[in-house]
Amino acid sequence: MGGDTGGIERVYRRRRGLPWPQLVLWAVLGGNAFIQATRFDDPYAYHDGPPGWAPLTVSLLMVATFVRVALEQVRAHTLVTASGITVQGRLRSRSWAWHEVYDIRVEQAPRGTGPQGPRWLTYLYDNEGRRHLLWHLDDWQLGDPYAEVSELCLSAAPYRSLAWEPRPEVEARILRGAARRKAWKWAANSALGVLAAMFVVDFWEIIDGRPDHPFLLLVCVPLVSFGVLGAVLDRYWTGRPPLSPAPRP
Repeated sequence: MGGDTGGIERVYRRRRGLPWPQLVLWAVLGGNAFIQATRFDDPYAYHDGPPGWAPLTVSLLMVATFVRVALEQVRAHTLVTASGITVQGRLRSRSWAWHEVYDIRVEQAPRGTGPQGPRWLTYLYDNEGRRHLLWHLDDWQLGDPYAEVSELCLSAAPYRSLAWEPRPEVEARILRGAARRKAWKWAANSALGVLAAMFVVDFWEIIDGRPDHPFLLLVCVPLVSFGVLGAVLDRYWTGRPPLSPAPRP
């Protein structure tokens, strides 16, 4: 790229592929789910199980997951220029001028720590406190994302009309957004626990010779629990006053 841009023009793309253990684990889990779904539909199996929608549903979910991961690896990237930041997602792109960027922060990945995949991700916060992922600006693709973000913010300072300083009203919105994400994450984990319990209930009904209700137990109950618990926790946590400002890198 030409021109005097002060070294700010950068493109963050995939430099390192997904770890093989993670890919193998996904393949095993997806294959097992498909086998179980088709086995349930086998007329010679111990149980009729779900109707014919089960194999099709599992197959569609597997294909959607594969396409999603492939687009993340091949298409998604982050472009930084003197004009601002452009994030190319799986299908569409979005841009922010520098005066629309409130902050850039490195945060722990929601999947937790571990050697398989990134442990730290980078997010752009706009002036409304909304968070947006900056693709491939993480510790899986870069050696030190903290140093990269610090240098990026320093290089971008001349192109901004505002200093990199916290504003209380934006920090409050950021904290509410974090509380909302926490609420729905807890709801999702709880729904998985409910799903496991419903598998046990469904299996017990089969063993006991009672009529089973797989769609009700394995689909409706977990979805309802997810929605109800998420709404309750969201209302509770986002309604509490913030205790402290969000951390800055």
